[in-house]
This record gives sequence, C-alpha cells and structure tokens, in this order.
Amino acid sequence: MTKILSLLLTLLTAFSALFGGMIHVKKPEDTGAFAPVFRFIASSDSHVETYLDIESHRIQKMLRLGYAVADADPAYNALDAVLVAGDLTDDGRKDQFNAFAAALRSELRPETRFLGVTAASHDGGTMRRREVHDYYNAVTGNTADFHTVIGGFHFIGLSASDNDDEHYDEGQVAWLRAQLEAAVAEDPLKPVFVMHHEHVRGTVYGSSDFEGWGVPYFTEVLNDFPQVVDFSGHSHYPLNDPRSVWQGAFTAVGTGAIYYAEFTVDDVRTIHPDGYRQVSTCWIVEIDAENRIRMRGLDILNQEFLCEYVLENPADPANRDYTPEKRAAASLAPRFSSDAAVKTLRIAGNCDCTVPAAQSADGMPVVLYRAAAYNADGSVAASAFTIPKYYVAGNENSITVRLTGLTKGTYEIRVVAETAYGVDSEPLTASLTVR
Repeated sequence: MTKILSLLLTLLTAFSALFGGMIHVKKPEDTGAFAPVFRFIASSDSHVETYLDIESHRIQKMLRLGYAVADADPAYNALDAVLVAGDLTDDGRKDQFNAFAAALRSELRPETRFLGVTAASHDGGTMRRREVHDYYNAVTGNTADFHTVIGGFHFIGLSASDNDDEHYDEGQVAWLRAQLEAAVAEDPLKPVFVMHHEHVRGTVYGSSDFEGWGVPYFTEVLNDFPQVVDFSGHSHYPLNDPRSVWQGAFTAVGTGAIYYAEFTVDDVRTIHPDGYRQVSTCWIVEIDAENRIRMRGLDILNQEFLCEYVLENPADPANRDYTPEKRAAASLAPRFSSDAAVKTLRIAGNCDCTVPAAQSADGMPVVLYRAAAYNADGSVAASAFTIPKYYVAGNENSITVRLTGLTKGTYEIRVVAETAYGVDSEPLTASLTVR
C-alpha cells in the first residue's frame, strides 16, 4: 500500500505541476481591517472516483489556492489546517481512499494539518464502517473521530458510527459533549470548531426535514455550547447562499461541495441546473486575536471569492448577526433597471421570457427568477422558475424563464426576481398572445 501511495503521489505531483497553471485568487472589495492569527480551509464532498480524476484535481487546486491566499498575506502567511467534512470518496473503495490521500499529499505542506471525517453515505459504500475507518486511518493517519488542538484552537470531528446499524451512536454524542466541555473549560472565549458530514437539522440551507440533508443527533449537545462553529456538507447546497450561514444557540456553516451543486426550491428537491457539475467551493476561514472569525467563500474553479462573513466573537450568544430572523428582516427587494423589459419568444409551444438581470439591494444574491402567465380574470395559466448562476463567480446579463402549456389566448406575463428569503422585486410585465 505504501508503494502504491508513493507512486500516486509522484504522478499527482507531476500532474499538478503540468496542469496547475497560474494560481491567484481574485479578492472581494476590502471590507475592513482584519489581521489573522490562524487560517484553515473548510470543505466537504470531494467524491474522488479514481486516480488523477477531476475531483483529485479540484482538491489540489483548492490547496494551491489556500496557500496562495496565505502567501499573499504579509501579516500572517500560514495555512494551518484543511478540513474535509466527509464523502471523501464516491463509493468508499480502497483505491478511492488511496487516490484521495495521494491528491491531498501532492499539495499539502508539512505545516498544514489535514482533518477529515468519513460519511455513512458515499464513504461507506463498499465496506463495513469499521473497515472504512481502519483503512482511512491507514492512508491518512487520522482517526475517524478526533479532538485535536492546533494553534490553541480546538477541532472536533465525528465520522459515522462504527456500528453499521446506527448512523451516529449514543457513545459518540456523549463523547462530543465531553470534548466540548473540556475545550470550553480551557478557554470559554475561544470558538470551538466541530465537523461532521450531515448538517444539523433545522439550521443551514438543506437541513430541513423536507430538504432531507440534516440529522438530529447533535442538536441537544450543541445547543449548550455557544462557542461552537459547526461545519457540515452532504447537501451540496451553495455556500454563498445566505441561508448557508446560520446562527442560533451555536453557529452552523454549510460548506458547499468540492464536487457539484444542488438546490431546493419550493416543493422541488435535489434540483440540478445546467452546469451544476462545474461548481466547486470551499471556505477560507481566519481567526484574529480578538476571536473574530472571517469566512470567505471561494469559487475554486474560477479562483474568486464569492462572499465574506465576519462573525463577531461567536462564543458570546449576544453576537448573532446571522440568525434567520435578522437575515430575513434585512432582505430587500431586488431592483430591475428603469428601462428593463420582458422579451418573449415562442419556441415549439413554449414561451421563453427573458429579462435583464436584477440588482441586489441588500448585498445578498438574487437566487431565483419566477415567471407567470395570467389570464384576463387574474388566474395563473402557467408558471415557472429558474435559478440564476449566483453560486459561481461571474455576472449574467440576462435571465430566461421558460413557460410551458399555454393554449390560445392573450396573457399578461410577469417576471420577478427573488431573494433567498422570498422578497420579490416589482414585476416586469408584457402582453403575450398565443394564436
């Protein structure tokens, strides 16, 4: 096994050098002074399938970008850790764990700690979980569950239970509480970072009962520790969606995914828009001497930051700027330009409704466009939505929503832009006659 990993490491290092290209990160507008004393990457869902695959390349690029950010900071140029919160592999095969470890080691510098957990879903696909955890330990050196301290900051990770009949077991939950008590006793003012694969139910985007990507096991424990900043993946829902950062009794953060994006809209789950596999994201997380946390969501493929949050001393439960209630209250209606208009185009019984992209009025992205065709009596004859590409870097000049099922008649077409919290713009309207 050691010889195989050594060979893979050699091949991946050569591959990285050949295809890596220039690595730089386009940074957002400076939001104020922030002097890090610690820095790490938080990510999940790499889904490595085989040696030298696209997922391996994304892991390598993520690490190179993390180092580029660190190297460019004259005040603090270290990348202290990299977190991967499960679904490291696509099927949980030994060769996939080998490929994951080789991709990681091809870029990981000695001063950077790797911290990862394995998931019941993809990582547990072909072996019993105890076998998964033993093999994962053999190829990475990490235990399935861990509590480690780096630079004075506590990191606690939980993989799925060794018991294949339980997702997470009572012993793990009790262990989590004991580890948190020990960490907080050491310094109650510092954040404590927790990592597991699935979201805590009822927190970030993707974690609701309906969306189906959340679990209830850790809620009771985490509610007792305001110091916790909890990272999870599994849903693949965009990290720059404002619902992916949640604060309540503790702080929860959705990591997005190294491999593809997914969405829920209304009563439709697991939506995969065109190009969803060309999405790869992670967080660059920094802490300053006052225990403030700066999180910047990174588009790995386009090498550009998508969003930025500063958590003011999250150990203090009074500092909760990102509760769902506060975010919803701050959500303002998007705006179309004064000369914006709907253009309609009939194609094979459908009607494409195209509008100029709306502008955010609150700094949060526009996440949805809805179109509807209204009959003369005000009833809805057809409706549809589309998800703009807010989850990757770049700007769309126009958005098209396709209406289907319109019969003969005259309709008023209305198109609105919508925030993550359901606040609509003023509609753009047009008249459409179907003959």
